Amino acid sequence: MRKLFIISTALVALAAMLCGCTYNEQEGRMSDKPLAIFPDYADVTIPANIAPLNFRIEGSNAKAQARFVSGESSVVVSSSDSRIIIAERKWRKIVDAATAGDGTIEVIVSAKEADGWVTYKPFTINVAPHPIDSHIAYRLIEPGYESWCEMGIYQRNIETFEQKPIIENSAADYGCINCHSFCQQNPDKMLFHMRQMHTGTIITDGTKIEKLNTTTPETRSPLVYPSWHPSGKYVAFTNNLTRLINLPNDHNRVEVYDGASDVVVYDVERHEIITSRNLFSTKYFETFPTFSPDGGKLYFCTADSVAMPDEFKSAKYSLCAIDFDEETRRFGERVDTLYNAHTGGRSVSFPRVSPDGRYMLYALADYGNFSIWHRDADLKMIDLTTGNEVDMTAANSDAAESYHSWSSNSRWILFNSRRVNGLYTHAYIAYVDEQGKVHKPFLLPQRDPDFYDRFMKSYNIPEFITGEVELNSYDIAQFAKEDKGIDLKFKMQE
Repeated sequence: MRKLFIISTALVALAAMLCGCTYNEQEGRMSDKPLAIFPDYADVTIPANIAPLNFRIEGSNAKAQARFVSGESSVVVSSSDSRIIIAERKWRKIVDAATAGDGTIEVIVSAKEADGWVTYKPFTINVAPHPIDSHIAYRLIEPGYESWCEMGIYQRNIETFEQKPIIENSAADYGCINCHSFCQQNPDKMLFHMRQMHTGTIITDGTKIEKLNTTTPETRSPLVYPSWHPSGKYVAFTNNLTRLINLPNDHNRVEVYDGASDVVVYDVERHEIITSRNLFSTKYFETFPTFSPDGGKLYFCTADSVAMPDEFKSAKYSLCAIDFDEETRRFGERVDTLYNAHTGGRSVSFPRVSPDGRYMLYALADYGNFSIWHRDADLKMIDLTTGNEVDMTAANSDAAESYHSWSSNSRWILFNSRRVNGLYTHAYIAYVDEQGKVHKPFLLPQRDPDFYDRFMKSYNIPEFITGEVELNSYDIAQFAKEDKGIDLKFKMQE
């Protein structure tokens, strides 16, 4: 027994010595240089139910270690090549500790440089008290949009790293698939368009699938940009003559413009398109409709009709609203203006109201409605209860910020940005707290921090959804190929 005790004591002492050496080695001299990591997760605010925020030390391939500390709890992650990849159980432990404590995680990063271990100034990750919807949906496509081989609409569980296809064009003879939209973030109630091959608009409601032929004698094209009415009984669309041009000598590279455009509302039950003269005219370009959360208003963008493409830089869109009565299907006679492009001098696109009805979020660019490729495009927000503009400095960058959506609890925004390399759009998430402050956004986490260096597609139209789309992608594709589609009627409000 005495011999066993001596051996055990020696082992404990050796372990303590080794641990002490490791600790001292990796807590080496403090560096005066700022720590550069990718993705930039320093001082971001995250939901507790987000996947691990894996990152790498920029400009280094050395051994590294990161300690995540919250209150009395801490976890350590070691790396042989500067990538900090956090096991899910460790991530959950430290996030749970932050949630139970003051909501902060301190991250202390050390790296083994040529002259020994160096420890950088710690940074903080803040954990918000509000959760986020478990899934998002997006289209993946080459960044120029003018050509493609393979594309698809995918769903990602953002509590993990799991991505699944909703529909891929390889299952439908490689046509274009676009403009997916969900009714109040409901994964069971969605739509998207198919172009070139098996054309039509696909609408799903649980296991029910419909295909719509949306061109009528009165409209100039199939229906385009959608927005669901909160009741699920209507969908607002645009009716556009859309063209894309490459601009090799322009810093914006690509421009999409409308030769003409109108706004209509589709009645889901009657298979009928309805509209009014205030939304359907040759004098103006009306586009990007979106309903208010109570369904009583239809917001849209409108610009004076100009000669296209010669005058595409003079097309500047105002943000307007018109009343809509769900029961009578009638539009109001008056159009209100929230942002006037004639006096403001810039152009609005993609208006979206938070589900609680408090905020209007939109993109603002120098001209046009294709802010996705406009380097000058920024996100703007209005507090609809006061009419005041909300400071969006934390969310914007020098690159293009464009398409955006709201979480179901109105606390998170999901948006596109080209800030990583100026070429590809990537998905970012930002917290909007109860006081209306917008916090620093974070890049959609990936299992491998090097993922975005290798991935050659853009994230397009990112949308929050509250769960997984259960409908089988094969069933959707087969229906789209085999069904002839429902012809729609058209009615102009008298």
